[in-house]
Amino acid sequence: MEHPLTRDVLSDPEAYQRLARDRETPRPVLLNSLRAFLVGGAISLFGQLVTDFYVHVFHFSPKEANNPTVATLIFFAVLLTGLGWYDRIGQWGGAGAIVPVTGFANTMASSALDHRSEGYVLGVGGNMFKVAGPVIVFGVVSAFAVVLVRSLAELLVRGAVGG
Repeated sequence: MEHPLTRDVLSDPEAYQRLARDRETPRPVLLNSLRAFLVGGAISLFGQLVTDFYVHVFHFSPKEANNPTVATLIFFAVLLTGLGWYDRIGQWGGAGAIVPVTGFANTMASSALDHRSEGYVLGVGGNMFKVAGPVIVFGVVSAFAVVLVRSLAELLVRGAVGG
């Protein structure tokens, strides 16, 4: 037997919106933003410390230290994912744990761990890129668009200057 409220809500989109809004749990936006800032900042601070380590111990230039720093951050993100700690960090810090490169590494490692029982090729390899593939595609397309706009702007500036 159908409840009379269900019929009213399903037939009236505004009534449904009111019902959904009334039952939605309030989100602590300010607290969530602060947590994201703290986690993202902590990850960035750790990255800066790793960069400084490579610069001072291995005598890399800051530019040369970039790639090893990213590799180190990815290593630690995958390690923390495997230990189950990155999920806890992500639950507490929200977007602060997702946005840096460590969030992408966590996504790929989590997907690989979830599907390892299906085998390395079809399980790990196939499903790992189902999640990460769109990120890679949009990253490449965005980078291409930025380079295209920058190149066109440089051509226009050179043409306007006469150089």
